[in-house]
Amino acid sequence: MSTASRLYRLTRNRNSLAWRKGQTICGSIVNKNNSLCGVQQPFSSVATTTSYSFRQSVKTLPNSRAAFSTSATTEEEEDAAQKNNIKSSEGPTLSLKNQKTLEFQAETKQLLDIVTNSLYTDKEVFLRELVSNASDALEKLRHLQSAGSKDLVVIDSDRPLQITITLDEVESSLTIADTGVGMTADELVENLGTIARSGSKNFIAQLEAETSANHHDAGLDIARGIIGKFGVGFYSCFMVADKVQVTTRPARGGPITVWTSDGTGTYELAELADDDETRQDRGTTIKLFLKEEYWSLLSEAKIQEILTKYSNFVQFPILLNGNRVNTVQAVWSMDPKEVERDTYVDFYKYVAQAIDDPLEILHFRADAPLEVQALLFIPSFHSEKYGMERMDPGVSLYSRKVLIESKSPDILPDWLRFVKGVVDSEDLPLAISREKPQDSALIAKLKRVLTRRFLSQLEKMAKKESDKYLKEFYPEYNHFLKEGVCQDFEFQPTLAKLLRFETNKNTSRNLVSLDEYISNLRPEQDQIYYLTAPTREAAAMSPYLEAFERANLEVIFVYTAIDDFVMANLSTYEGRPLVSVEKSDIDLSKFDTKEKEDEDKDETDDANDGSSHDGSSKLSATEAIDVCMWFKDTLGENKVGSCRPSSRLVSSPAIVTDNESGLMRRMMRMVDTSDGTRDSMPLPKQNVEINPSHPIIVGLYNIKDKEPVLARVLAEQVYDNCLVAAGLLDDSRTMLPRLNDLMVSLVKGAEKHDKSTGTTNSDEEQAAESSKT
Repeated sequence: MSTASRLYRLTRNRNSLAWRKGQTICGSIVNKNNSLCGVQQPFSSVATTTSYSFRQSVKTLPNSRAAFSTSATTEEEEDAAQKNNIKSSEGPTLSLKNQKTLEFQAETKQLLDIVTNSLYTDKEVFLRELVSNASDALEKLRHLQSAGSKDLVVIDSDRPLQITITLDEVESSLTIADTGVGMTADELVENLGTIARSGSKNFIAQLEAETSANHHDAGLDIARGIIGKFGVGFYSCFMVADKVQVTTRPARGGPITVWTSDGTGTYELAELADDDETRQDRGTTIKLFLKEEYWSLLSEAKIQEILTKYSNFVQFPILLNGNRVNTVQAVWSMDPKEVERDTYVDFYKYVAQAIDDPLEILHFRADAPLEVQALLFIPSFHSEKYGMERMDPGVSLYSRKVLIESKSPDILPDWLRFVKGVVDSEDLPLAISREKPQDSALIAKLKRVLTRRFLSQLEKMAKKESDKYLKEFYPEYNHFLKEGVCQDFEFQPTLAKLLRFETNKNTSRNLVSLDEYISNLRPEQDQIYYLTAPTREAAAMSPYLEAFERANLEVIFVYTAIDDFVMANLSTYEGRPLVSVEKSDIDLSKFDTKEKEDEDKDETDDANDGSSHDGSSKLSATEAIDVCMWFKDTLGENKVGSCRPSSRLVSSPAIVTDNESGLMRRMMRMVDTSDGTRDSMPLPKQNVEINPSHPIIVGLYNIKDKEPVLARVLAEQVYDNCLVAAGLLDDSRTMLPRLNDLMVSLVKGAEKHDKSTGTTNSDEEQAAESSKT
């Protein structure tokens, strides 16, 4: 920055919020004490230099004194001259006439303070508001030109409709100009002199009235292009500026009016003199003299960043220091039939800051509960699966192509946070700051409309592009759908239809929907069965599956903790309950008549009193009850809540039932931070079912009285095996000492058997015998 620029800024900062009383000398400022720009050394050589260079073009008001002296001016003359100049020490001087000072209306001082200090959470939105106002002015002029009025004569009709932003480091000023409809002096007073009065709002009301009277939609189309509604956006500039100057000329022609204010309750209004060098053509120019703490806004990169964020899709060109900023089209506002896929892909990469192509594109309009345009994308992958932090919402909210809320959490449910895109509403109810939507009930309806349309697109993909759905979408995003099932009861039935599962019947691991599962039910089946296991291999070997395989019943396999939540939250589907195969009250007798007959026979067998087993392959009903009582007493009530014989086991000795899922338990342990120890979440008592026909259970019955120590060790191992099968054993290493004891007992038993038989076989015979054993 040049020395002159620094001196200039020092003077502005020192004398801001007041009309300067210094003398202009060669573009610098000398105060009454002859100190240059706040530097306290004397400048005697220039103390009497003339100060007419910027005053000679001033046209004074009646009864005001003109100071055209070529000698040093007095303080009284300076005061008179300053009344006729909107700017003296700040940039080029304007030559004015008919100047007057007016007060704002509607308790403006208080309202200005609210707008400046409290209304907006982000100071940079002032630029969004000014660009929106400029866009409105251009849209109004375009409407007037398209109306084709014979008596309409627009000055400078060949000038393009555009917005220009200029940064001046010397003046510490930011200027935004448009070539739009402009304003007369009366319109300036009406629109800027009264807080919360919007010319755009009145213009829309007039167009809608004309449309209603003429029964056509052209007026409404124009109205949709108008952004401003509240009439407070302009005043946001006082958040960053200590002085604002508005110069405007109506498009129909007429005087150029200058409006100036420091935002403290009054403003000055004047006409630009006919011979002023700064005269402009049609449109409005707003010049902000920035407060020192906002001089960072003089950075072109910073302004471009703000424009890209908020106003990148404004339909008119925005030029920053001569270079166009808004080069990306608002694709969502285009006719979907006319948009090429490459255009969609480029836009997706822009709004999502992505490098991949979108997996799916949804572009639509909706009319209820309010008119909305939406362009939504499903990325080809998401970042959460890589262990990265939870994603923010990916859809931004616009109103008339101006950003209202980036990554809005209000327009799609949280479980759709992977969706990227834009939603734009022409008549979105906004808070007065235009930073958030209001009318929560209407926004909730909008969210339902968008969610319903998106889920409908997924259903369409699942039906018509099943390979794409099963191979590309579902593996990547199924847990988001499951999250929605657990969180969003309104859309739970629709989400359930989109879920896919493996089953014991699909050996090729083809995924089936719940509807497909129901279509394959046996006639007498009225429940949906599922099994929780860490892998398909573990599920296939589960003892809980044995009875269902024998009964030729299909069982859904689920592998993750969230699947347990899904099944618990769904509870039923199409009127059929979802039942875990680990439940104890499952009755499969109607699917297996032979097994039921065998069970009835055992229950009526009174021949054996239970004192000793007769050597058959199955315990009687009395013997089974006896071993159950022994099992419970041996392991203790802190481990076993109940024990009973089971008819559904085939090749497994026992199972635990009605237990919490092992996957669920592990997840609960991970989030349990009570004391960080294993005992902080003890295993509850388990309900045990035994298989009366299994050799281990039969053997337990036979040795429980003869070898109680060995029988106890064996019973504990059977119990731990049940926990392993259910996924409930937190640390399998606790079984190792017991397994070693059992192997020692097995070896000793074999040695004892050899000694008792007195065998003297050869090594080969002993090896063969061992192999048989």
